[in-house]
Amino acid sequence: MDRIISLGEGKRTVAVDEIKKAIGQRSFGLFLFVPAILEISPVGGIPGLPTVLALIIVLFALQLLIGRREFWIPGFIARRSVKSDKLEKGLNKVRPVVRWLDRISRKRLPWATGSGFLKIIAATCIVLAASVPPLELLPFASTAPFSAICLFGLDITTRDGALILLGLIVAVGAFVLLGTGFIG
Repeated sequence: MDRIISLGEGKRTVAVDEIKKAIGQRSFGLFLFVPAILEISPVGGIPGLPTVLALIIVLFALQLLIGRREFWIPGFIARRSVKSDKLEKGLNKVRPVVRWLDRISRKRLPWATGSGFLKIIAATCIVLAASVPPLELLPFASTAPFSAICLFGLDITTRDGALILLGLIVAVGAFVLLGTGFIG
């Protein structure tokens, strides 16, 4: 967070591309986490938004799946910027949550954070995201797959393999919801 805040020192704005470069490879996790957490929030109740967020997740998960070191984002998004003072203010608001995550996350289950397993997670994120359009017919039902994606994004960021296992459990629950909601 401090690295991102420092990007704005002496500047009026910070571009999305600058943030991506400052975070590095862990930005995959952040760019999976942010759309997922947006959908889980009350904003996720806006009709059509869960599907748009699912498409964004597919864009990043596909790149993770094919093994890209850095992900590509369209230029019109990369050039978008936020005012430095607003960025700092916003990040300082989430600082307590980040500190809590730092306290509870550990370098557990390193095999679950390796590149091979990350490909499995990327494929799982794509399948979860693909389940969103039909789930959107039921208010807030798409929160289940987005919760799993959120955990996967946190894992990639914190390198805590326990979050992968928790995410997989939530993903199975999301698939059960999809199966029972539309088949049974």
